[in-house]
Amino acid sequence: MLTIVFVIAAYLVGSISFAVISSKLFSLPDPRSYGSGNPGATNVLRSGKKAAAALTLFGDATKGWLAVFVAIQLALSEVQVALVVLAVFLGHIFPVFLRFKGGKGVATALGVLLGMNVWLGLSALATWLVMALLFRYSSLAALTAAACAPIFAFLLGLPREWVLASGIMLLLLIWRHKKNIQNLLAGKEARIGKRSDA
Repeated sequence: MLTIVFVIAAYLVGSISFAVISSKLFSLPDPRSYGSGNPGATNVLRSGKKAAAALTLFGDATKGWLAVFVAIQLALSEVQVALVVLAVFLGHIFPVFLRFKGGKGVATALGVLLGMNVWLGLSALATWLVMALLFRYSSLAALTAAACAPIFAFLLGLPREWVLASGIMLLLLIWRHKKNIQNLLAGKEARIGKRSDA
């Protein structure tokens, strides 16, 4: 019963959309109405308001970190922590407050990884930064970092349940980025910082 309570709480925390919140705070259009239509930091950045994008990134990452950090501090079992990891992540991509149409989960995944292990999160972040600087594609950087996360988690000796959870997040991220993958292959993917024409 306690596990169910923590999972539901993590899901609800994950359902909070900081892209929508920051857009309202900065009097910007709803992020679902322009660009990729994704309520995430990269799309908010296309509005040209870097502060709003930064707030979105920070908020979405923090909610992922907070859920996992609290679960670990409460000495939940490794399985329970893994369930909290997936619940907060699923809350972001399927938020009950936005009719289950949420973001792609990159920032929240980063927060989750930082919550599981600081070195795991930093390793994934470093991978993202290197790929983003080299190629200027947020989606490619995110997918590469996500693909490396289970490997990093394994090498760091984290519980196998956490390694599995990071692998499941990778599969969900691939699924959420399927259109981006098609655009990358077709040479049509928007680069980081490009403002929307819409």
